[in-house]
Amino acid sequence: MNKLIAEFFGTFWLVLGGCGSAVLAAAFPDVGIGLLGVSLAFGLTVLTMAYAIGHVSGCHLNPAVSVGLTLAGRFSAAELPGYIVAQVLGGVVAGGVLYVIASGAPGFDVAGGFASNGFGEHSPGGYGLVSALVVEIVMTMMFLVVILGATDSRAPAGMAPIAIGLCLTLIHLVSIPVTNTSVNPARSTGVAVYVGGWAIAQLWLFWLAPVAGGALGAMVYRLIGGRNGG
Repeated sequence: MNKLIAEFFGTFWLVLGGCGSAVLAAAFPDVGIGLLGVSLAFGLTVLTMAYAIGHVSGCHLNPAVSVGLTLAGRFSAAELPGYIVAQVLGGVVAGGVLYVIASGAPGFDVAGGFASNGFGEHSPGGYGLVSALVVEIVMTMMFLVVILGATDSRAPAGMAPIAIGLCLTLIHLVSIPVTNTSVNPARSTGVAVYVGGWAIAQLWLFWLAPVAGGALGAMVYRLIGGRNGG
């Protein structure tokens, strides 16, 4: 149970910190943090939580990561459903807290997106379905490769959170214009449920693509690191 509680609060922090930076601070008048700031915020949430709860739950914070680690033989399949439920609940609760905070601003309206992920007319750059699908699969695949490599027993001890946090920052720097960056179904669900409508209708892609990318990442790292790398 302590592992599930850790995953709940870890994912809560990821969504509140990452999506909160996008909703509250990205375009704040005159001193907005912009895409670079939002990218860094997502990376920092993972980095800080990896040090805080990595020794408790492994700090997955992401159903796609949990699936990838399971397929790579690093995580028990029996624990997978509980982790996914805890992660999604953490994301949804964080979305609720963010909604309460954001709604205190004059003129706030979730119709503006509320940091939801989307494609087509709901992509920040107007990118279509295929672009969104490819970027989410490839970025999640590379995220898993970095996670598996950084946490390999042969890797330098204690440095994994830094590599993983910086990797997530880089992923956001590349893909925010395409989909607002998901690579994490719990992050996508956590805000989409408050937007409803199009955000829920497009949510399928932000489950399918990251999970597929996580599975591919596990396969790729087995080729790189060998079947016994762990």
